[in-house]
Amino acid sequence: MAEKNLQELIEGCVKQNRQCQKELYKLYYSYAMAICLRYANDRDEAAGIMNQGFFKVFKYLKNYDENRPFKIWLGKIMTNVAIDHYRAAARMAVVEELDKAEHVSDVDMADKRLHYNDLLGMIQRLPRAYRLVFNLFAIEGYSHEEIADMLAISTGASKSNLHKARQKLKLMILAADKSDKGNYGADVQYAPIVAMNGLYLNTNYVLNNFFR
Repeated sequence: MAEKNLQELIEGCVKQNRQCQKELYKLYYSYAMAICLRYANDRDEAAGIMNQGFFKVFKYLKNYDENRPFKIWLGKIMTNVAIDHYRAAARMAVVEELDKAEHVSDVDMADKRLHYNDLLGMIQRLPRAYRLVFNLFAIEGYSHEEIADMLAISTGASKSNLHKARQKLKLMILAADKSDKGNYGADVQYAPIVAMNGLYLNTNYVLNNFFR
């Protein structure tokens, strides 16, 4: 959508125009849902988080700075709502603090395509505390100090949860690779795909970027 049209749509939402709100919701539904799915246990929970996020988007849209990318602004709200949902839904599990997260070495694996939905399903299977820290650190790019402040936990607890999340995810990916061994021809070449919203993720890319 052109910047001018987006700005007109935003101005309409600020004026509480229901049609503009509906169009903005439809326009960013997929983007917002993709973020919420990473934090939720399932699609129903993600939808609840997303709808609450859009409620806040419309509430605070009057404060949006048009000099900032709107998509990033909206994504930030969705992430914050997901964190608030986590805080309300469950207590952070008590974990042993680690002064320094143990390095998880990369594992040599055959180059195969890992479907995005498969990786998303693996992330959703993580315990809620592990999933939250993994998303914030490995995908959103927050530091352990920032995560500790956001979740009211210690830096050591953040590192510990990330370490355990990585261990569990790596085991899931290795198991998936083992079960699919031989499904692809030896002569087939797959180029790495480096976007979380792509249809496929290269396994080596996932291991080298999400687990280091």
